[in-house]
Amino acid sequence: MNAKVMSWIENSADKVVELESLLTSIPAIAPESGGQGELDKAIALEKWLRANGITDIVHMDAKDPRVPSGVRPNMVATIPGKDDSSRLWIMAHLDVVPEGERSLWKTDPWKVVVKDGVMYGRGVEDNQQGLVSGVMTALGFLKQGIVPEKTIKLLFVADEEVGSKFGIQHIIDNYDIFKKGDLIVIPDGGSVDATEIEVAEKNICWLKVITKGQQTHAAMPDKGNNAFLAASDLVLRIHSLENRVFTARDPLFSPDRTTINPTKKEANVPNVNTIPGEDVFYVDMRILPQYPVDMALAEVRKQCEAVEKEYGVKVELEILQANESRATPPDAPVVLALKKAVKEVYGVDAKAIGIGGGTVGAYLRKAGFDCVVWCKIEDTAHQPNESAHIANAIGDAKVFAQLAG
Repeated sequence: MNAKVMSWIENSADKVVELESLLTSIPAIAPESGGQGELDKAIALEKWLRANGITDIVHMDAKDPRVPSGVRPNMVATIPGKDDSSRLWIMAHLDVVPEGERSLWKTDPWKVVVKDGVMYGRGVEDNQQGLVSGVMTALGFLKQGIVPEKTIKLLFVADEEVGSKFGIQHIIDNYDIFKKGDLIVIPDGGSVDATEIEVAEKNICWLKVITKGQQTHAAMPDKGNNAFLAASDLVLRIHSLENRVFTARDPLFSPDRTTINPTKKEANVPNVNTIPGEDVFYVDMRILPQYPVDMALAEVRKQCEAVEKEYGVKVELEILQANESRATPPDAPVVLALKKAVKEVYGVDAKAIGIGGGTVGAYLRKAGFDCVVWCKIEDTAHQPNESAHIANAIGDAKVFAQLAG
């Protein structure tokens, strides 16, 4: 790796704080969370990039009538390399979550405060650290007048926090921008020691379970069908599937099994002496990749049918979210190249892992593109007093520079 590029990145702390401060000052919150989307933030970012020499920027915006602008922005900034046959993609999302309970913040969540090398503010880690690291990588080459071996593609997407319909899903469905040999890195998850390279995700399915019986007075339960009682039995039956049916174990993941958990519960009747005629609960399923979501749904439906028969109720299922994808092979070129770069920059041995949570990587893998989720983070996303170390942003930029060559 060119020493001049590394030196520029090493001394980019002021630029890191400058860009983080700009991005944090413009809340980019999805309409589902009461926000107006990401357009203002994208406009400010593009202006900053152009002012700093990154001028090859293409839009792939999605229409969304729910936001005032009608637009959810997606952008690709390109820094041409000597070899365009295998490009380095660094993908980050523009949107952030709301600040949450304001009283829990020690500083203004929408203004970056720096203390002892740490930046505080909503979005500084999720996902602005990764975004800024990618930008610093590109500037390291541009400011030194050095052409990277690989073309660098900085991809900025919308809508990651609430499903990616207007972000990476929109891009995959409407544009042909990725090549099979590309190295795709998503710096939106990782570990404090930089050793975890996420290559696989559990299949996800969220369910709303509606149990309908017959309401009656609690003193005369035989005249009705207790929806809450039936639902309680159904909760236990569904939860038990993770040990009775989905028995496989995979050490790539932690926990190493399929997990099926009841989570949210809606209120039913407001008084104690009424047998409820309807009950609603929710289930979060994180399924090992060898089990298709359809299989999990079929098993859940079997339990619903058994409860219907035993309690004289009807059960309806609503699928709130379902997604499945293949894994990136642990020996894929992007994994091996990243392991080498992490070793060179951080001096640690990184390993491939799987996670239970969902990332945008699932959509890329499902579309046939190997990718990894990696960065060095403190894991403060979505928390009050979210933080990001300047050193992590700089170190990750060095890793990406190693990948670009």
